[in-house]
Amino acid sequence: VILCVLFLCWFKYIDFFVENFNRVTGLSVRLLHVVLPIGISFYTFQILSYVVDVYRKDVPAQKNPLYFAAYVTMFPQLIAGPIVRYADIATQLKSRKISIAGVAYGIRRFVFGLGKKVLIANSLGALCDTFLISDDRSVLFYWLYAISYALQIYFDFSGYSDMAIGIGAVLGFRFLENFNYPFVSKSISEFWRRWHMSLGSWFRDYVYIPMGGNRVSWYKWVRNILVVWSLTGFWHGAEWNFVFWGLYFAVFLMMEKLLLSSWLKKHAVLSHIYVLIVILISFIIFSATKMSMLKELLLGMFGIHDVPIISASFVYYLKSYIVLLLAACIGATPLLKSLVQKLEKTKRGEILFCIGEPIAIMIIFVLSTAYLVDGSFNPFLYFRF
Repeated sequence: VILCVLFLCWFKYIDFFVENFNRVTGLSVRLLHVVLPIGISFYTFQILSYVVDVYRKDVPAQKNPLYFAAYVTMFPQLIAGPIVRYADIATQLKSRKISIAGVAYGIRRFVFGLGKKVLIANSLGALCDTFLISDDRSVLFYWLYAISYALQIYFDFSGYSDMAIGIGAVLGFRFLENFNYPFVSKSISEFWRRWHMSLGSWFRDYVYIPMGGNRVSWYKWVRNILVVWSLTGFWHGAEWNFVFWGLYFAVFLMMEKLLLSSWLKKHAVLSHIYVLIVILISFIIFSATKMSMLKELLLGMFGIHDVPIISASFVYYLKSYIVLLLAACIGATPLLKSLVQKLEKTKRGEILFCIGEPIAIMIIFVLSTAYLVDGSFNPFLYFRF
């Protein structure tokens, strides 16, 4: 475990440690600028879970280095998740059933994920970049940026997860789901049961529960929460804003556990509003590359900056992106999935679905390919992880 963590610390965090050492001591130790291997956080966590599971005797040790290497370097999900545990695919490494139905499902899932990433996330990313270089900001423009960035992150990461699950299905692997419509949550606890589920369950099973979970004294439980969420934030990047982001969630999770649980259950509408506001602010923290930027964004959202409530730029970009924003908001809920499931249960709907689904998949694929060929804006947000 120490060896794996040392590799992660060296490649991902060494310059962060050196920078902070210089700030504290006043020295000028040279930064190393170590090149970050793609996906190091994901495959490090997969190796760690394997080591711990074998130590606990939850899974037998893999004696074949090729099978183990195939697990660690599982290319469909290597660079963008979900985090796959050895126990979930141990049998699939040796024997898999590749069927026409499985390949068809995998292609469908991949294309939908590609559409999420290219057609929605990238377009919202362009709006976010436009805001960051704009000199005509307003309170509503700040909020438009927060909404756009939150949706961009969701469709970017869930799109990559869909593509990974789809490629895995084509090859006969069954990866666990990583997202379950987190924006419909009624509490922050529920949000984290729906968002990046493989990461949340990893920290729960390998850090939180071994430290005692919630079956300890009050102050130790607070310690456990703070440790887990500090690590969760730090996992996302070698910057203080990520640590602050993790501790921000820790505060709300403790508040819900101690004070808000009964209130959230009684007031469904208000609980949704509360979650959305907390989440939007959290993504502002997540997006800030410097603490000065974070301060500026938060002050702007709440009108403390000397900016107007509304600006011409806000009106222009809202009109330009309103269709995309509405589509993204609807797509972030299970509404479309529910409608499709209801449609499939009727005879006419089943016929329409059989005809319409392949056409829709082809349109999404062609449009996504056209966007990739024609445009140069294709950010990979999760490279740093």
